[in-house]
Amino acid sequence: MKYSVRKQMTVVFIGLFVFILGAVLIINTGFLGSYYLSHKSKDLIRTYNEIDRLIQEDGLTDEEAMEGILLRTERSNTDLVVVNTSGNAILSTLSRDDPRFKEMMIRGLLGLSVISPEKVISENDNYTIYWTDNQGDSGNVEYLKMWGRFSDGSWFVMQSPLASIRESASLANRFLIYLGGLGIILGGVLVWLFSRRFTRPVMELARLSQEMANLNFDAKYKGRGCDEIGILGSNFNRMSAQLEKTISELKSANNELQKDIEQKEKVEKMRNEFLGNVSHELKTPIALIQGYAEGLKEGINDDPESREFYCDVIMDEAGKMNQMVKNLLTLNQLEFGSDEVQFERFDIVRLVRGVIASCDILVQQVEAEVDLISDECVYVWADEFKTEQVVRNYLTNAIHHVENEKRIEVRIIKKEDTVRVSVFNSGKPIPEEDIPRLWDKFYKVDKAHTREYGGNGIGLSIVKAIMESFRQKYGVENFDNGVSFWFELDAKTDNILGAAEGQA
Repeated sequence: MKYSVRKQMTVVFIGLFVFILGAVLIINTGFLGSYYLSHKSKDLIRTYNEIDRLIQEDGLTDEEAMEGILLRTERSNTDLVVVNTSGNAILSTLSRDDPRFKEMMIRGLLGLSVISPEKVISENDNYTIYWTDNQGDSGNVEYLKMWGRFSDGSWFVMQSPLASIRESASLANRFLIYLGGLGIILGGVLVWLFSRRFTRPVMELARLSQEMANLNFDAKYKGRGCDEIGILGSNFNRMSAQLEKTISELKSANNELQKDIEQKEKVEKMRNEFLGNVSHELKTPIALIQGYAEGLKEGINDDPESREFYCDVIMDEAGKMNQMVKNLLTLNQLEFGSDEVQFERFDIVRLVRGVIASCDILVQQVEAEVDLISDECVYVWADEFKTEQVVRNYLTNAIHHVENEKRIEVRIIKKEDTVRVSVFNSGKPIPEEDIPRLWDKFYKVDKAHTREYGGNGIGLSIVKAIMESFRQKYGVENFDNGVSFWFELDAKTDNILGAAEGQA
């Protein structure tokens, strides 16, 4: 990568190291000499103070103390000559034969050297410290000199040769350059190697963010560090989990919204179909009522029998319309859940016997025979009133379509946990292509026959709505000699409790 963090870290480190090295070289060149002079001056002042203290205490008679002073001056490469008021040297680190001794006596004590003000480093009433590069017997050598008087009036001269500050600074700078160059190379290599430890988790986080951008939330940060990158990785994992959960919730919400839209479209379609079917179903009876009513008004037939026939037709058609409206209201309540289901335990055999008895006149009109095949009593859990509606719809449907031997057979069969009720009528089987649509509102297999007995195609739709509110199975089965409609109910308490919870 052109702008990788690893390269940037290496460049920044090398740049910082070069800056520090350059700053050290500048400081070393500009201030090393001044620092060296200041250090030497403080050393000379300490020596002066110690000798002056000894002079005040014992007049330089403490040999052990004097040896310590001489030893220290030798170590610091400092020449010292102390002369009393008589002009005799009472303390010296040089022999009288040493050329430096003579030079110090003449130039220092006799005041023959001229001190330039710009060379004075420090001075007071007792001493003066300055540096000089004058030529003497010892050649052209730079010295840091200090001369003056002690408290007893004796004179002193101290000098320390100064190594070439410029040469020392040049050597130090060259050494720093060599050392810095080596440090830059080694440091750059080490930073390049160790930066991988930091860039590797960063690259892993970059890869993880790319996976998250592609909605792949299975990728996780596997680092276990407790530093900032480790915390960032843990936050990435939590963010990934939260995003996955949020997207899942959004998908669920979108799915529910899609279902709602589809349901709305379905309801709208059902409404349009319903309006069309209702208008179609009402068109015929309204036309008949209107026609016969106009005939009565105009007096087409004056005989009492004709008028009575006209009135019977009007009343019959009005009754059919009234029954259809009632059925539509019942179906609407069932489909939209506004009619509550009241589960209770009752004898289904007793209920079926009652429905058969109430339809006896219809059975006699079609000259049919109804057989009930069941035990003495069978108890089920359901809404008794709605169950009676289902049985009545099945039975009246069988009565209206019974043919051939005119036989209707009602069976109540108890299984392990359920009870199946079936109503069979002899006659023509239902065409297979019509079976899936039997439960649709206003659907009629034989429209002429249905119109003949006053059917409106809503009965089986009511059965469907009731059984689905029970959360139970229902259906139809073709036989060679007829058709059987059936439904099932629960016979166990725990089953009906589960259904009630689902209803809630």
